[in-house]
Formats: sequence, C-alpha cells, structure tokens
Amino acid sequence: MAKEECITQWNKTGDTSTLRNRKIFPTSEKTLQSPFTPLSKDKNNQTAGHTQCSNGTSAPCLARENVSKDPPTRVLLMLVVGLSFSTRLYKITEPPHVCWDETHFGKMGSYYINRTFFFDVHPPLGKMLIGLAGYMTGYDGTFPFIKPGDKYKHHNYWGMRGFCAVLGSCLPVFAYLIVLELSQSHSAALITAILLIFDTGFITISQYILLDPILMFFIMAAVLSMVKFSQQRCSPFAAHWWLWLVLTGVSLAGALGVKFVGLFIILLVGLNTVWDLWRLLGDLSLTLVEIAKHFLARVVGLILLPLFLYVTIFAIHFVVLNKSGPGDGFFSSAFQSRLIGNNLHNASMPEYLAYGSTITVKNLRIAGGYLHSHWHLYPEGVGARQQQVTAYLHKDYNNLWLVHRQDANESQSGTPDLVRHGDIIRLEHKETTRNLHGHLHEAPLTKKHFQVTGYGINGTGDTNDLWQVEVCGGRNGDLVKVLRSKVRFLHQATGCVLYSSGKTLPKWGWEQVEVTCSPYLKETPSSQWNIEDHINPKLPNISLSVLKPHFLEILLESHIVMIRGNSGLKPKDNEMKSKPWHWPINYQGLRFSGVNDTEYRVYLLGNPVVWWMNLASLGLYPIMVAVVSIALQRGFSLSQKRIEHSVVLMRGGGLLLLGWLLHYAPFYTMGRVLYYHHYFPAMLFSSMLTGITFDILLKSTDLILRPPYSDLLQQLGQMVLLFSVLYSFYLFHPLSYGMTGPLAHEPGSTMAGLKWMDSWEF
Repeated sequence: MAKEECITQWNKTGDTSTLRNRKIFPTSEKTLQSPFTPLSKDKNNQTAGHTQCSNGTSAPCLARENVSKDPPTRVLLMLVVGLSFSTRLYKITEPPHVCWDETHFGKMGSYYINRTFFFDVHPPLGKMLIGLAGYMTGYDGTFPFIKPGDKYKHHNYWGMRGFCAVLGSCLPVFAYLIVLELSQSHSAALITAILLIFDTGFITISQYILLDPILMFFIMAAVLSMVKFSQQRCSPFAAHWWLWLVLTGVSLAGALGVKFVGLFIILLVGLNTVWDLWRLLGDLSLTLVEIAKHFLARVVGLILLPLFLYVTIFAIHFVVLNKSGPGDGFFSSAFQSRLIGNNLHNASMPEYLAYGSTITVKNLRIAGGYLHSHWHLYPEGVGARQQQVTAYLHKDYNNLWLVHRQDANESQSGTPDLVRHGDIIRLEHKETTRNLHGHLHEAPLTKKHFQVTGYGINGTGDTNDLWQVEVCGGRNGDLVKVLRSKVRFLHQATGCVLYSSGKTLPKWGWEQVEVTCSPYLKETPSSQWNIEDHINPKLPNISLSVLKPHFLEILLESHIVMIRGNSGLKPKDNEMKSKPWHWPINYQGLRFSGVNDTEYRVYLLGNPVVWWMNLASLGLYPIMVAVVSIALQRGFSLSQKRIEHSVVLMRGGGLLLLGWLLHYAPFYTMGRVLYYHHYFPAMLFSSMLTGITFDILLKSTDLILRPPYSDLLQQLGQMVLLFSVLYSFYLFHPLSYGMTGPLAHEPGSTMAGLKWMDSWEF
C-alpha cells in the first residue's frame, strides 16, 4: 500500500474511540493517542497502539508531514529570531539607572559575586545566573542597588540586563516552534510569534534584571521539549527520544529552581505523561516489560533527574554563599554557625543549657528576632506601665538574659545543674536586672494576647516571673541543647506561651517587634525559641562545628523559610498591586521607572491589541470546540481539511488551554500580594492558543465564500491582524523604550489619546 493510501486508511479508521461506528472514524484501533500529541512524520516502522498499514508503517505517525524542517520554516524561523532579538536588545542600556525590582535581583547577583549570604523568597537559580552573567561581563559586585533611580555610572550592568534580554528573546522563538509542532501550520506559528514579538509587555519584562524572563525561558523550554518528545513516539528509546526526555527534565528543574510557580509547568508535563502512559497501558501489542521500561524511563527523566538537578542548585548556592550577610537573621542559629564572619562560626560554648548561664534567645519565625528588653517603659494606656520586652532583629547587649531557678534564694556551688524539659525557671534581663514577667493585661498590638514586661529589681519579683521550659518533641528530663533544641516558655500563672507576633511596635517601642504571651498553645514558629549564645564559665565548651546542621537539614530549613516568606509578602509603599481578574483584560500596568514629566519613564503594560485578541481567543476557543464536537458527534461528513483542523484544535489547543489554566487559576487561591507581572507565564500559553484559534478561524472562510474569494478573505484577515498588531506596537512602543516629557493626560504628550483605560498610569 502506498504512503498516501496508508494515510487515507487511517483517516477512515481513525484513533478516536468516541467516534466509533461513525462515517468519519469507524473504529479499528484499540487505544487512544494522547490528546497532547502532535501529528508528525514516522521515523521507524510501527509505533505502539496505532493502525498497522500493509507497508509496515504506523498510520498516525504518517498522518501529517512534519513541516518543521521545510525550507520555508527555516526562513520564517530566522525572521522570528531576528525580530525577537532586535526588539529585546534595542536600547538595552536605557535607562542607565536602577528600575523597579532590579534593586532586589541586581543586588542578589552582587551577593553571589561577593559570596555574601542573603535571603529571598524564591529558589536561587535565577539569581545565581544573574550573578554569573554579571561576573562574566566584568561586573565586580560593588554597586549597592539601594533604590530605584540610582545611577549605574561606571558599573557594568549591561551584561546582567543583556542576559535576561537574550533569554526573553527566546520566548517568541520557542512559541513559534511549539505551535508549529502542534498545528503543523506556518501561519499559526507566525501569528503566535508576531503577537509575542510586538507585545510591549514582554519586551519590557525581558529588558531588565529580573527573574521573569529566566523563569519563562525554562517554562517554554519544558513545553517545547515535551512536545518534541511526544513527536518521537514512533521511535521509543532512540537517541532523539532520550534527548527530548532529558531536556524536558532539565527544563523542569530550571523552572522550579527560579520560582516556585515552576510547579505549574511540572503539573502540565505530569498530566501529559500520565495520559501518555495510560495510552501505552491500553496497547495490547506491548508487553508488560516494555510498558515498565517506558514507565521507568519517565521516572528517571521527569522525576529523578529534575530532583537531582534541583538539589544540586541548592548545594551550589550554599557553597558559594559562605559569608555572613543580611540573610543570617532569617535562619536558625544552627544554620548561621556555618557562615564565615557570623559570631557563631567556629565559636565554642557549653553544649547544654544550665542554671547561672548568660544566654540569648532567638525566635524561630521569620524575622522573629531576639528576646530583648531595655530601660524604656510601656506608655500610659498600653497595659501596665512596666519595662518593655520586645524582639530585636539585630545582635545587641540588651539581648542577654540570666537563667535562674524558680527559688530566687537558692544558690549552687561547683558544677551548675542543667536545665531540663519541664523545669520552672526565671529569666533575668542582664542589663536592667528585671525578670521576664507576664500578666493578664492586654498586649500592645495583639489584643487577644497578654502583655509581657520586665518586672522586679535585682532578680527579685513575684510568681508572674515563672516560666516552664518545654523542649518541643521532648520528654521530662530531656536536656536543652544550644542551637538545636526548639524550646517554648509556658507562663505558670496564666498558662500562656511566650510569643513573637511579628508586628512592629510604634516609635515608643523603637519600632521593634512585639512580644506577647499567647493563650493559644498550638506549636508554631512564633512560639518556638532556641538558645543561641550560651556563656557559663563553670561548664566546658564544645566547638559549635559539631552542632552544624547537615545538608538535608539546611535544605529543608531554607524551603520552610522561603515558603513562609512567600506567604507573608506585603506590598511596598505606594506600589500598585492587582487582582487576578485584572490581568487578562490588561487593566493596570506597573511603573518600572519614573513618575513625573521630568523623569525617564518606563511602564510595564501589554500591547492592548495583543492582549484583547488573546482575551477574545479564550472566549472563541470553547465555542469552536463545541461546534466541532457536535459535528463529529452527529456524524457529519467532514472534509480532510476539517478533520485536520478539528484534531489540531482539540489536541494542540487543549494542551495550551490547560497550560493557561494551570498558570493562571491558582492565583485566585493565593493569600499573598499579587502583581500584574505574575500573569506573563499564562500569557505565553494564551498567545499560542490565539495563534492556533485565529489560524483555523481564518482558514474556515470557505464556509461562507467559495474559492478564490475565500482565499482572498483569509489573506485579508491575516493582513488586518498583522497591521493591527504592528500599528498598536508603533503607538505604544514608548512604554517599553522610554517616555519623556508630559504625561499622557497632559497637553503635548507623545502618548496623548492612548490612555484607553483610566487605570493606566503613564
């Protein structure tokens, strides 16, 4: 049987079980092909689960010719590459000052160059790559990145910006290749590339020292690799099959290594893989051993390899950042002991807490601070007018406390007794000699908690100064180990627990952190403390190096700290925040630089024509799928062209719609502060879906007109689309490349008349 006959046979026999006994696809196949699998050219003879033609080829593998290697593809690809790189690298050094979040990620790149430890709510890969790019292009890590607007002057910042711009330039290229594989249509791929190349939002977000272009690079690389891997289904376990499987795993590790939203692309690839394995399981021509090989290969390539790479990223992160820095205070005392320059590094002290010791007590919540007191009293009207007790974020002499037995008159000689789980103690502030004290007065800020004060003189107070030591997870008699033991202090008189609320006190409290006594006894980091400094001349010292946490401990702690920090993010002063429903309609942008007519202004806002086309596509796509589904279900006789469009629409479009949903819908459930730029990964999938949807829509003009008029209408539609995108880019390109002079609503502005929505602020 000739190749064309084999294709015709498959088109008659089909691979869709829901269409069995129909005129279009009568059943002859036992299994389903993945709905996410692009149709492509066969490379071997038989692929599992597909109709076997008489010439030994697998019909679905032949159902479409792979156009990705056609000469027109190479020409169009070079055009896409040229336009993408030129639009992103144009004016890359402008403005020559810090813009928006460059103050964070540029500074973090400097920390890597200087090997200084810091804290961030995101995994480290993106910042590591920024630091590496800066180092490789001559940046020495000395620019302070204090605030937006600071001039770079003689510092080599262009390398870090250029690195992000290059990765951002790959996004339209990847999108072009993905849509080309899914649709086998040059025009669909080109529409997608045009939408992304001439979108002012993607240009802006790619031109600065940010994590977003790095994240989106790995997301799109993962999608492209996944689609390419699916194309190799006709030659399992061949070299190219393994190559695309491994590249998918590497890209997944990269996406998660930049931001935790990389979990969304992992979920997309995981769903596709589950469907693929389910299809293989239903293929009776495969033995269970062959199915097991497929399963194990995917476990290695898509689970074990990304996990290994992800852990390796953190291993490099910890090795490089080995000097004490601004991130120390976010982590436990044991974690800090491994940092060169920290007072705990290579220090020695008694291993177990004892009576008579001088200690510092650190709260375990993020920025919980050290237990602290000073001579100042609580003001009138704020509980009892007694000495303030706070949590202070920095090391200070007023953080020192003395550990005493509950009996103030009891003395000891010789080797001091060790403090154990269940013991009742007093904590005396060393500088002021007042005891840590609790009572039923209302706390200053957390009104449902009780006030904690300093009370008494020279260690003499009352029964409200007594606290029971509780080692978390311990039993009566367990010792309290410095650095490592998590300890709670239960107030004997009221039954509450010592607590750091994380709230900042007013100026009368020197803007330190509120300490309360919480009646809610659930174990939380806010109620857990550890002993950091421990001084007792009567006890032998040990080197703290023996108490240093091992790699898995610091890996786990870093993730706990990042997750807590992420959930607690709050908007900066005067910063625009947004809601998820704002994003698809392009409701509000972000100021990257400048606010008035005397400054160089850059405003992150998508090309409105592109974004509103994507919004229309999201509404149009389910309508088109519904029409196609009804036609197929009713058994209408469709042409070969209509069948191909239906397959592309439901398979390729279904994958992209799922990708959009996975990268967008979860933000509705998040409690943290959200910003406009969070939508851009979802926008990539939306733009690719628009390319496929509009291409099929324009190719369906023969439903209303006959050739050649339908062809002319199709070409006219394509020209209108291209002109609309290009002209809107011409109008709005100053948003990306910089605006000066009057604002849009002022006379003489170059952006006059372009403020189409009142919420736009340029």
